[in-house]
Amino acid sequence: MTKSLPVAVIGAGPIGLAAAAHLVARGIVPVILERGTQIAASMRDFSHVRLFSPWRYNVDEAARALLEEIGWRAPDPDGLPTAGDLIDRYLAPLAAHPSIAHRIMLGTTVTAIGRLGLDRMSSAGRADTPFQVRWKAKDGHTGTIEVRAVIDASGTWAEPNPMGVDGMPVEGEETLGDSIAYGIPDVLGRERSRYAGKRVLVVGSGHSATNVALDLVRLRKEAPETEILWGLRRDWIGKLLGGGLDDQLPERGALGLAAGGAIASGQVKTLAPLAIHGVKRTERAIAVTASLDSAAITLEVDRIVVATGFRPSFDMLRELRVAVDPITEAPPVLAPLIDPNVHSCGSVPPHGAVELAHPEPDFYIVGSKSYGRAPTFLMATGYEQVRSVVAEIAGDHEAARRVQLVLPETGVCSAPPRNRVASGCCGGPAPKEIDACCVDDAVAKTEGKSGCGCGAAA
Repeated sequence: MTKSLPVAVIGAGPIGLAAAAHLVARGIVPVILERGTQIAASMRDFSHVRLFSPWRYNVDEAARALLEEIGWRAPDPDGLPTAGDLIDRYLAPLAAHPSIAHRIMLGTTVTAIGRLGLDRMSSAGRADTPFQVRWKAKDGHTGTIEVRAVIDASGTWAEPNPMGVDGMPVEGEETLGDSIAYGIPDVLGRERSRYAGKRVLVVGSGHSATNVALDLVRLRKEAPETEILWGLRRDWIGKLLGGGLDDQLPERGALGLAAGGAIASGQVKTLAPLAIHGVKRTERAIAVTASLDSAAITLEVDRIVVATGFRPSFDMLRELRVAVDPITEAPPVLAPLIDPNVHSCGSVPPHGAVELAHPEPDFYIVGSKSYGRAPTFLMATGYEQVRSVVAEIAGDHEAARRVQLVLPETGVCSAPPRNRVASGCCGGPAPKEIDACCVDDAVAKTEGKSGCGCGAAA
């Protein structure tokens, strides 16, 4: 009886809409629930950011087939879109497709998911019992939908990590309101007035923090009084610089090289390792108490940008049998493939329904949320995930297990040197103009050391 029911897709971002396209292609009715009042609500928050991957990696094939039916023409496959471009030129037309548009419920937050008449403890007949998805609309109305399967593509953007090195908010963090921004604020555009001529502390060492720092460097050219402090919570600048010329996504590699140049030129002052203990508003600024390489310091800044990553929320899944790895909060089979404590250079192996399965039959977490707290997710990975998951839901087990994706190599070592899987990349190759064997070696030499040792003979 459940086969006649629709499949719930939570989230109308790129992965959720791709899931809907694959469901439509297999003759399965989707119901897409999106908390925002527009599709791709989370992506709109960073619509100004240029993506690493060109268009060839950003368009799902089932979505492409649907769009081409109505005369859509794909952008230049080698072009680099901003997140806003992706919404306007791809996701908006896809969401407006006749087979999908009337299936999207905007402004609808999923509050709970369970099995009809069964709590988490009940086992008898569970796999044959429909899911019930409870929702609440912006206007306060509530409702419940019965579905045969659930694909959670709700992402992690709404759950940013706090600035504490221990994963918890520091003292005073939750009281500073809009003096702290999370993620990638538009410092060159709609939020320019908050940053121009101000002393800004950026906290984080990933691509989001790098984007913010480089945007502030560009802002500094127009507003020279702008000061940029970059607090890295780990004393390892090689991760920040990234894979450089070894990255098969040149824009991502260039980001790390540009960050290295901004640091070397003095436009950005790095503080590492920085452990923030508390923040407090004063009459003139924000006082930040911290430890810098174990020495107590106090900083005065005007604004703080926390770009320390994101984490999944499982609140709505309390009545489902969800299994997550205790370290990454990803599905247990996927976790060792993406764990940043051990994952080193190269790409994550393609994966799908098998790696994403939970003890709850016909329930899957996909997209960035499937990676838990791991930071290495690529959009193309999500497209392969939903292709496989939808095939599994449709009963096409052979297609669900067939690999149909080759990911671009990153050249980035996510783990610090002492924890890396042996690969010899040492942070990726050094820029050609520097006499060094790799990024770590180049950094060591700029600090006056003889090198990092990875170029030494065995």
